[in-house]
Amino acid sequence: MYLDFLVKIPNASGKLTYRRKGDADYVYYEYDRIYNKVTKKTNPKRVTIGKRFASDPEMMLPNENYLKYFPDEDLPETRERTQRSSCLRVGAWLVIRKIIEEYKLMEILEKYINKKDLRLVLDLAAYCILTEDNAGQYYPDYAYNHPLFSENMRICSDSRVSGLLQSMTADQSAGFLNDWNAGRSHKEKIYISYDSANRNCQAGDIKMVEYGHPKMDVGLPVFNYALAYDRNNREPLFYEKYPGSINDVSQLQIMLEKAAGYGYKKAGFILDRGYFSKGNIQCMDEQNYSFIIMVKGMNDLVNSVILEQKGTFENKWAKHIGEYDVYGTTVRRKLYEGDEKERYFHIYHSTVKEGAERALLAEKLRQMKSYLLKHTNEEAVFGPAFCKYYILHYNEKNGMFLFPEDRVEVIERENNLSGYFCIITSEKMTAKEALRLYKSRDASEKLFRGDKSWLGDKSLRVYGDTAAESKIFIEFIALVIRNRIYTCLKDEMLKLDKRPNYMTVPAALRELEKIEMVRLTDNQYRLDHAVTAAQKRILKAFGMDADTVKSHTAEISRILKEAQ
Repeated sequence: MYLDFLVKIPNASGKLTYRRKGDADYVYYEYDRIYNKVTKKTNPKRVTIGKRFASDPEMMLPNENYLKYFPDEDLPETRERTQRSSCLRVGAWLVIRKIIEEYKLMEILEKYINKKDLRLVLDLAAYCILTEDNAGQYYPDYAYNHPLFSENMRICSDSRVSGLLQSMTADQSAGFLNDWNAGRSHKEKIYISYDSANRNCQAGDIKMVEYGHPKMDVGLPVFNYALAYDRNNREPLFYEKYPGSINDVSQLQIMLEKAAGYGYKKAGFILDRGYFSKGNIQCMDEQNYSFIIMVKGMNDLVNSVILEQKGTFENKWAKHIGEYDVYGTTVRRKLYEGDEKERYFHIYHSTVKEGAERALLAEKLRQMKSYLLKHTNEEAVFGPAFCKYYILHYNEKNGMFLFPEDRVEVIERENNLSGYFCIITSEKMTAKEALRLYKSRDASEKLFRGDKSWLGDKSLRVYGDTAAESKIFIEFIALVIRNRIYTCLKDEMLKLDKRPNYMTVPAALRELEKIEMVRLTDNQYRLDHAVTAAQKRILKAFGMDADTVKSHTAEISRILKEAQ
């Protein structure tokens, strides 16, 4: 991101180079040299710090790297928008402020961040939530027509945002997470849902970004972002960021150590199939953590147990779990050879899932056979996926492929396992209890989807490690606030006879954004119109009403008038 002011090209003799790209000359700064023992050459490490101003070759338009490598350079006065829109959207911002007050986020953050920066951090968190974006250069546009947490609701420039991202430290985010988790539940038994996702990185020199194994590979380097969520109290607890080449299985054991460090001794972990490994099970046992983990029905570990139980429970109404329309039963088994404990295998069958999986298998086999037959009488070699379902016959004389023969036992076995899935728990519980607990992961999965979709965090658009760390930290604060909005709306909707379509988070925020203040000829802001019935219902979820809005808008009007 390029900043909105010009600076003199720094005097760094021997460290600067220029490269022409398109119509611009880019300024590169050599920040290190690395000697290669093999080639016996020294390779320079360079980053772009700006682009030369066409009208004055001694000046350049800097980017975030300039702030990183030349922090002591004097900066010119940056442009800060002094004018404000004559129409301010206040409804959703008031809800966000209420949640910040309830969670005492300002009190926690002020221990680690100075007051000026702290208020901008909260403004950026609100910006992420309300605009569904995380690009810092568009923040002034948001600030133009919204109330702010900054002193006198002053609008900061995008360069001020860049400066904040470059100046925050890991100690600040670590201090916040320590205090945040110290205030969470530790006495009662809680279940922590833990999940991770990949984040793309579009630009920059960031150490934790590596080419790994993303779920959706778009050809960009990635880092991993994981989130621990308290399903009992429905709150995000902490986050992790780690290099893209590290897989979920190996990271889990590091996370367990962190959970213990945050004081979560009486906890169980709800995990998806990606974390299943003997080492992880043993690690949770050693730390006295219970677990609930999903395992695919086709997994060799459990398919023998499924086939053993097949036909004993699927038609018994007493085994029916109505809220999920599945049948379930529980058996005790050891999880692996040498396991010292018996675990609880909860086996489930879904008629709907069975039909869908059988149809999917039939279509896959049809496509595979069609592909194989197209290569009859050709010299062709096929992958292991084909060999799993077919015996491939070749001409012994010339090596030509002849025809495929169904592996009937393999196909029938897979058909027999269709519609089944298994949840393994370390503690004794019924199949219904295990499924309910696992399904409670839906809240954390929605939180992850919200992180990507509503907070604009599908990718990072920053240049350095400091800015990346700062942005991830601010987005976690935004995630805490947005999750609270989600749970309040969900609780309120359960009280209603009907489920109006405006009680989802994005719809509710859009509706609240319609509560506006307008500036009249006396240069004072006033509420534009009365609060609607739909807005009242949304506000009720947060313990607010029309009178609350009136009093708070009067306060906003006073602050803005005094700031003139």
